[in-house]
Amino acid sequence: MAIIDVRDWLEEVAGHTFMEVTRVPLEELAGWRADPVTGDLRHRSGRFFTVEGLDVRHPAGPVTAWTQPIINQPEAGILGILLKRVDGVPYLLMQAKNEPGNPDGPQLSPTVQATRSNYTRVHEGRPVPYLDFFREARGRVLADVRQSEQGAWFYRKRNRNMVVEVAAHVEAAEGFRWLPLHRVHELLSVPELVNMDARTVLACLPPQPGPAAEGFGALVARSRLPGRPAVHTTGEILSWLSGLRSTVDIQARPLALGRLRAWRRAEGRITHDTGRFFEVIGVRVRACGREVGGWDQPMIAPVGTGVAAFLVRRIGGVLHALAHARVDPGYTDVVELAPTVQCTPGNYDHLPPRARPPLLAEVLAAEPGSVRFDTVLAEEGGRFYHARNRYLVVETAEDPLPGHPDFRWVALHQLDELLRHSYYLNVEARTLVSCLHGLAHADRLTAAAR
Repeated sequence: MAIIDVRDWLEEVAGHTFMEVTRVPLEELAGWRADPVTGDLRHRSGRFFTVEGLDVRHPAGPVTAWTQPIINQPEAGILGILLKRVDGVPYLLMQAKNEPGNPDGPQLSPTVQATRSNYTRVHEGRPVPYLDFFREARGRVLADVRQSEQGAWFYRKRNRNMVVEVAAHVEAAEGFRWLPLHRVHELLSVPELVNMDARTVLACLPPQPGPAAEGFGALVARSRLPGRPAVHTTGEILSWLSGLRSTVDIQARPLALGRLRAWRRAEGRITHDTGRFFEVIGVRVRACGREVGGWDQPMIAPVGTGVAAFLVRRIGGVLHALAHARVDPGYTDVVELAPTVQCTPGNYDHLPPRARPPLLAEVLAAEPGSVRFDTVLAEEGGRFYHARNRYLVVETAEDPLPGHPDFRWVALHQLDELLRHSYYLNVEARTLVSCLHGLAHADRLTAAAR
């Protein structure tokens, strides 16, 4: 299936799975209420998620203390993709799924993308298709690992990322299609087409056979081979990360949503006094083709488009990525490996240069010939409204931060190894790993396909 064919299919699905999303004041959300004591936003069922406050103290950080709203969704969902082989070629069962926060309709999504509240049918809607393949692991399990989500907007959120290979024929239901793995990887180059949940699962999938690559793609493919030389051993990387997790001084305590400093609730939304960062808004959804026909919910709406970039470098013939040990208040284990640069530039305009992310200016000013990947991709549309990041892979010949205690060069095969375990790479880094995997295939998108 060609790129244009996939777009046509998504448009066809959009035509008969109607979704209308309207912004409404938080006070008017059906089924939700503000706690009379704390102001926290809760669903009447006590399930799904809550919007709460967080008081953060990070003495060594560029900003030493702040408060913020955050989504608390303690249950773990399932993000699962079915895989089959046709004449040795891996195919994935992908879903065309719309979410209220998607910028432009359905996106290519995992076979199953469901929170525990969804798949246990708290909403009293239809069952989730193909769920039993993952709850009971009906097939050969190629990947099964719990991973975090955005640590700045979610409090200790995690999902079970799974890939299950099936031998018998599985029919693609309406809204689903089997697509070759290499084609799905290539689609990552198309803006806002492959959703965040699919990208994180793809990152956790061990290397699979695909078309022979050339040029930079061949370098990526070779660098993923186990046992290739690396600047640091995997044991050294793990020891460095464990040391940081044991010594970083950050405290994140629950705080009543109504008591946040520098945030205000007015005109039906919650905003920061500066107008930066994000807003908490309400939306009303009317849908056809979903488990339920409509619902209301609060969402986080970021202010501005973010940047997430890996600097990569050839060391001993092996491609390495410069990983940043990032501290976010919502992480389960304090620190996770993140892209070299991860921020929303506008959030730092008011801060002195020393408080701005290292290498942000260098990444944004990179020469076109050194940029190996550059695409704007949407983030999770179930909780975030029109959230986008510009994802970049920029090749460099030099080490721009030699000896920096918060950065390490990590070989691509080591990233693959770390992704077999929970809470080592954050969700933005996992997206970039998926994008690098896409570069390892020989097929290239033409200008017409874009």
